[in-house]
Amino acid sequence: MINTQYKGLGVAMVTPFKNDYSVDYDALANLTEFLIKGNVNYLVVLGTTGETATLSKEEKKLIYNKIKEVNAGRVPLVAGIGGNNTYEVIETLKGFDFSGYDAVLSVSPYYNKPNQEGIFQHYKAIAQISPKPIIIYNVPGRTGSNITANTQIRIAEISNIIGTKEASGNFSQVMEIILKRPENFMVISGDDAFTYPFMTLGMEGVISVIGNAFPSDFSKMVNLCLNADWLEARKIHYRMLSLMETIFEDGSPGGIKVLLNYLGICGTTVRLPLANVNKSTEDKLINLIKNY
Repeated sequence: MINTQYKGLGVAMVTPFKNDYSVDYDALANLTEFLIKGNVNYLVVLGTTGETATLSKEEKKLIYNKIKEVNAGRVPLVAGIGGNNTYEVIETLKGFDFSGYDAVLSVSPYYNKPNQEGIFQHYKAIAQISPKPIIIYNVPGRTGSNITANTQIRIAEISNIIGTKEASGNFSQVMEIILKRPENFMVISGDDAFTYPFMTLGMEGVISVIGNAFPSDFSKMVNLCLNADWLEARKIHYRMLSLMETIFEDGSPGGIKVLLNYLGICGTTVRLPLANVNKSTEDKLINLIKNY
């Protein structure tokens, strides 16, 4: 059986910053509350959207703890723990305080460009020591390498690995994984705009960026898909499509932070090497949300 805890809408949370680039923990608490009240199924803490690469170890610890404290067990929490040094990922998992956290999202090793056997052995090694189940994350546009369908099916047989966040955008690959996966292995969209078509093919949901700003509507769409109400879900999909595409036009999470700022949840500040979206993209996003 598929682990129903991670069906539906998971949100890859942003990390709010103040104008001086320090973490805005009050805004983080407000965002957490906003998402829970928006009926998300679970939260993903410190994935790529959380600008994790620019945070210190102490900041990460405080962010994990703040979200855990505000959540107070209301929805499952998934900790983003990944990297391109397998030994370092293992040591991080060994030292992580998993109280309040239910699973791990772990990105495929980036920059090194490992071959398929290296990717398989990486996940096998971290799965053996993780006290919580792992969701793998395939995002070739960021990592420089793709986890092929065959490799994902091999990884799916590893005990303690429960699913994949698939962000290759490759429909043939997605269909092959869904067709050949073990029955208890989830396939989750990593692309907001592809969530509807991917769910028609058999995916169980999405780990979303747009869900930061529109948790209620996107959750409704995803759960309509889970109930095979494709006509109603499609209406929401097309209503949100321009927003889902435009937030990535000039870098993420710069785009989604424009929307969150408009909603009064957090500021637009991102940390270098990211920069705020350009004026034309910002104007386009503001116009889209005003007319939404």
